Amino acid sequence: MELGMIGLGRMGGNMAQRLISGGHRVVTYDRDPEAVTASHGFGGEGASSLEEVVARLAAPRALWVMVPAGQPTEDTIDALAPLLSNGDAILDGGNANYKDSMRRAAKLAGQGINFIDVGTSGGIWGLTEGYCLMVGGDEAAVKRLEPIFHTLAPAPDKGYSRVGPSGAGHFTKMVHNGIEYGMMQSYAEGFELMAAKEEFALDLPAIAEVWRHGSVVRSWLLDLAADALKEDPGLESLESYVDDSGEGRWTVEESVELAVPIPVITLALQARFRSRQDQPFGGRLLAALRQQFGGHAVRRSDE
Repeated sequence: MELGMIGLGRMGGNMAQRLISGGHRVVTYDRDPEAVTASHGFGGEGASSLEEVVARLAAPRALWVMVPAGQPTEDTIDALAPLLSNGDAILDGGNANYKDSMRRAAKLAGQGINFIDVGTSGGIWGLTEGYCLMVGGDEAAVKRLEPIFHTLAPAPDKGYSRVGPSGAGHFTKMVHNGIEYGMMQSYAEGFELMAAKEEFALDLPAIAEVWRHGSVVRSWLLDLAADALKEDPGLESLESYVDDSGEGRWTVEESVELAVPIPVITLALQARFRSRQDQPFGGRLLAALRQQFGGHAVRRSDE
């Protein structure tokens, strides 16, 4: 099967490479000409514009968009749509908000273009391990594109599913990322607690390795934690600053709209916000209040 890959960042480039190694023809395009040139090294057929990508594909076409969520995705789809024909498909493998995906699907349907939202998990390991694909969209259109999904997944019968209509793929990926936030925070808190028990001098890399085998908390995230601790047991090379991609926020917002409590995911998101603050105002106000009502000692910033 053939398709166009729009966006050759690390994940997009890896996906294109996996597809090519699986026997698919991939016409590549990125705003960065050097990324397009680099794609030649793994068999990508580089194009210099979106128009060229479309022109080099036979109908019905499949265009996979792998650019940052928000305006970059919006602009790319708006630029592609006039170039496509009835029966063509645009696949969005980025972390878009599912409501945007539903809107885009409805708009493109009016032009006879199928919009497929592909919640994609696997990160930088997807090239060798395969990707988990949560796909939303028209059932017949998804069926036609299954050779692509089967190649990207860890195996033809594992790691891929059409989870529902348009928007369902990105909705499922949003919840997936929310769960990821909670799991990561739990590991972080547990290992911090063990590190604080100085009298035991616990070997955290060794404990992580023990937990990887037979434990009920074993997971791929634990495998990655074990690797990180092995490389830097005290994690002294890192700062306690944790960013977020936005999907955790969307998950929490959805829980409010549906009145479904998700306290662990919500607190994990809040912990990330706190990690980015140096001397947060709220903490200073707490100190001031304790001093005001109880005369408790405080630490002055000028001391």
